[in-house]
Amino acid sequence: MSPSTTLFAGILRRYRRRNSVRRFISTHSRPALPSIEYPLSHPIYTIWAANTSLGKTIVSAGLSTSFLSSPHRKFLYLKPVQTGFPEDSDSRFVFNKYSEFFSQHRREFSVFASNHVLKASVSASEAFSRGGFEVERDEDVSCGNGVVNLGLYEESKLQGSENWEMKGFSKLVCKTMYGWKEALSPHLVAERENARVEDDELLEMLKGCLGSESESEKGEVLCVIETAGGVASPGPSGSLQCDLYRPFRFPAILVGDGRLGGISGTISAYESLTLRGYDIVAVIFEDHGLVNEGPLSSYLRRRVPVLVLPPIPKEMSNNLMEWFQEALPTFHSLEEIMQSAFLERTSRLRNMPRKAHDIFWWPFTQHKLVPEENVTVIDSRCGENFAVHKVNNNVDLITQQFDACASWWTQGPDATLQIELARDMGYATARYGHVMFPENVYEPALECAELLLEGVGKGWASRVYFSDNGSTAIEIALKMALRKFLFDHKIVSDDLVTENAESRVDLKVLALRGSYHGDTLGAMEAQAPSPYTGFYQQPWYKGRGHFLDPPTVAMRDGVWKLSLPQEIETLKPRLEDLTFSLRENIFKESRDTSNLADIYHLYIWKTLELIIDSSGSTRTGALIIEPVIQGAGGMEMVDPLFQRVLVKECRNQKIPVIFDEVFTGFWRLGAESATEFIRCNPDIACFAKLMTGGIVPLAVTLASEAVFEAFVGDSKLQALLHGHSYTAHAVGCTAAVKSIKWFKDSKTNHNLISEAMLLRELWDSDTVRQISLLPAVHRVVVLGTLCALELRAEGSNAGYASLYARSLLQKLREDGIYMRSLGNVIYLMCGPCTSPQSCSNLLNKVYSRLEEL
Repeated sequence: MSPSTTLFAGILRRYRRRNSVRRFISTHSRPALPSIEYPLSHPIYTIWAANTSLGKTIVSAGLSTSFLSSPHRKFLYLKPVQTGFPEDSDSRFVFNKYSEFFSQHRREFSVFASNHVLKASVSASEAFSRGGFEVERDEDVSCGNGVVNLGLYEESKLQGSENWEMKGFSKLVCKTMYGWKEALSPHLVAERENARVEDDELLEMLKGCLGSESESEKGEVLCVIETAGGVASPGPSGSLQCDLYRPFRFPAILVGDGRLGGISGTISAYESLTLRGYDIVAVIFEDHGLVNEGPLSSYLRRRVPVLVLPPIPKEMSNNLMEWFQEALPTFHSLEEIMQSAFLERTSRLRNMPRKAHDIFWWPFTQHKLVPEENVTVIDSRCGENFAVHKVNNNVDLITQQFDACASWWTQGPDATLQIELARDMGYATARYGHVMFPENVYEPALECAELLLEGVGKGWASRVYFSDNGSTAIEIALKMALRKFLFDHKIVSDDLVTENAESRVDLKVLALRGSYHGDTLGAMEAQAPSPYTGFYQQPWYKGRGHFLDPPTVAMRDGVWKLSLPQEIETLKPRLEDLTFSLRENIFKESRDTSNLADIYHLYIWKTLELIIDSSGSTRTGALIIEPVIQGAGGMEMVDPLFQRVLVKECRNQKIPVIFDEVFTGFWRLGAESATEFIRCNPDIACFAKLMTGGIVPLAVTLASEAVFEAFVGDSKLQALLHGHSYTAHAVGCTAAVKSIKWFKDSKTNHNLISEAMLLRELWDSDTVRQISLLPAVHRVVVLGTLCALELRAEGSNAGYASLYARSLLQKLREDGIYMRSLGNVIYLMCGPCTSPQSCSNLLNKVYSRLEEL
């Protein structure tokens, strides 16, 4: 009994109504933040190949014959990019081959098979017309950019043996998302046919296809997404396909090359995918009699199965049906591998919160306040976005959240820089591994140091001291500054060997209240009492410093206002000096001649006079400040005029000046260094976090030549005796070189105003002002990549220990924004390359939630 078949090929049914097209994608409004979401209720795999013409489509068709050998199953085949269309149609190949295979090996159940072509270039569409098929033209057809809604649909009911209704049925759904006429590379044919498709548009349609085909499905489902050409072949926008599909990070099947030279090509393709974070679960290729599977299995160390298909006959008189039957055991094995890997992945993702709760000790976290269901499972990261695993109504999903913590203030890369860093760091690992630093030089460390002195240290620094993290960089800076103070004030001689206790003085630092310089014991001593230094946290803490209350600036009720400590208020500053119509006015040098500058000078001078011990046994040996923004202290903006006057007065008294730019450096505030905002230089400065793009830990302490000279002498005991096993490690220095150059180049960082060497405004000023007017908001601080706001709260709802923002943050995470808080202070933080459109999207979501408070 032959299958009952109904074909609609040639009719080219048109989806006339717009809403029927929008089931797949809206081409009229693209999201500012491409939202990546797909179900994990069934396996979804991407089929890649080491090169063109290696049989990706045959593997896809073979998987369909294997998977649809049982009832109550659905096989979804997606071909996002098809060139050479309509003469070549991989989705139709899969549709036809499975139909023919079913006819020769009829099952006891039926299969409903369909093939769809959603969109095509005008040239590909006209090819149908020339083939005798009428293609209508109306306003609903055009998608713009030379692409039309083609709407081809054909289906076939492959009827099983008698009583098939009792056995049930399965489905084969094949879809081509975009087709172009010429059989060329997608980027080239898209240009020639004036039918360019941007990456976000293609990914949005792919997301729609995955979602629409997963709804209300019962039984088992297997989805494969077949790429075009090789792993690194360009897509229609010109992006390499291995980069194009990276936001989804679907697990991969790699179709290798069994021919002469195929071992090299397959390994290269494998490395290109793993470099981008793809999981390859199997390599499969056609047998050409060269036993390529041996070297490949050896190279992959048996971690990835290597499967070999029988030779494909050159004569296709049997239309490959005998070959598919011969290859069926191999496809069954491949299917089992795919199903097993999928189950292992979903099981691990579901169990991760429980295991994390049992094993981890998270920093800055009260575990008792974090239930298991609130643990965020991050499957991967692409640029600024987390791919997060969730379970909703017992259904697993991978969804996207914008990393608004900039992964704790370190992150800067967009998706492109992330791959560039992975490539360069891999090179550095392979070339250097790690080598010790003292008395040695190697290119990454030297180039990194040169870039630092030409950039953030330009005009004042001459030496670069490498370490491993920001807190350690601060400890090194303190050692440098205190030594410099001792020598400048001739408190110790050059003869450190014979130094005795009588010659010592009690050295303290001058710092600002609300500052934070790290969690190591010495760095904590250089900051004022705070939740970080309390007895529970640091019983040894004494606070070896004198701590000033700084004046701060913030937007309140739509206006930038200055808040003064009581000691300064008593000096009666003029009211006109306390408000600013524009944020830029806060940083103007003309304020140096204001009445407020004189008040600051008087306050600082009197304070320094008071803290000098009359016996001379206690001295202020260093000034340490976070320029402009105090981060962990609550995202407070300190008046840059106050800091400028403070630095000047310390210089007058030969007190070395340290800038803690671990947080503020490398464009975090909109300039490469915060010295651009306070318009004065330090003697010593510390950098970390964004220096490497946030990919790997590395820190530096920059110093002037005068500071360096305080450590030069005939004895090793006069040197700076400090160091780490991984000082100036090649991988970190390489990442820093790439990141420093990337952020500083307007060709790669489109936010950079190269003439001013500043970032353009990233946060919409009107929205920021509207947020500051909300009753729930006490103040707003916006500068560079930072947008922080303090929620209006009192009593236990205010301060670092406050839980006031928890419900708000949970709602924002549901909105796709991953945030943490500093008590009742919440903040958005992006990277130097984040588009203003993305920032506006974030602000609007925050504004909507704040309105609900």
